[in-house]
Amino acid sequence: MTVMEPPSTPAARLRWALTDTWTIAGRSYSRLRAQPGEIVGTLVFPVIMTVLFGYVFGSAIKLPGGADYRNYLMPGIFTQVMALAAVASATAVAEDMALGLIDRFRAQPIARSAVLAGRSLADLSRHLLSLLMMALCGVLIAGWRTHGDVPRTLAGFALLALFGYAMIWVGTYIGLFVKNGAQADAATFGWLFPLTFLANTFVPLEGLPSWLRAIADWNPISAVVAAVRELFGNPGSAAASWPLRHPVTATLGWSLLILVVFIPLAVRRYRTATSR
Repeated sequence: MTVMEPPSTPAARLRWALTDTWTIAGRSYSRLRAQPGEIVGTLVFPVIMTVLFGYVFGSAIKLPGGADYRNYLMPGIFTQVMALAAVASATAVAEDMALGLIDRFRAQPIARSAVLAGRSLADLSRHLLSLLMMALCGVLIAGWRTHGDVPRTLAGFALLALFGYAMIWVGTYIGLFVKNGAQADAATFGWLFPLTFLANTFVPLEGLPSWLRAIADWNPISAVVAAVRELFGNPGSAAASWPLRHPVTATLGWSLLILVVFIPLAVRRYRTATSR
């Protein structure tokens, strides 16, 4: 089989890569027609999370000063959903590898960078849909409201999208190492889900032991949650560490650092896996 050579000029290579990126993203969407359960999960999961945490936790947890717990909670749930994007991405990539789909892409005249980039964009858009559904559930079911102006509110959602995109690349890297979707799920969910609780996601950090609070303070998830609460004008908690005193800056720093580390690692691993 003859494989098309990439264009010779940088501009043409860029157009080629962008076109293939959108093609791969579209292919990821086409799979949803054969797997409607993923769509149902995207729409139902936010409702379950909002009701479970908003009313079960909300009936038992009291915030200092009598602040509304559900307004405190929703930014934490938003962040948890975007952090767990890594699990879905790892599982999907591992399944593609196991089914040989990556090998098929290698045999096609497709820019190699487009395979991972296209999938990451498709994954991000699906998680943004889940985030939108959760925000609607928060407003309609839990009475959540933002109290910042429109630019700050949009900035809060933009930070969530950036962090989610960074976590997708973490999941992509892990998915390229394991043999199947079950292993990918275990390799990501097993440490990431507890990490979302070892933060200010659901409860203030003031009651934690000093050694455990130090870990929670420097947990990137804590910075994201604090940044979103600040931008949305929702209740927060006392900030003792630098990341929580400057949460927006810390969130940008953590997200960019994750991208800078894991995009090259994932691309290198992809090239290794497809060169066998």
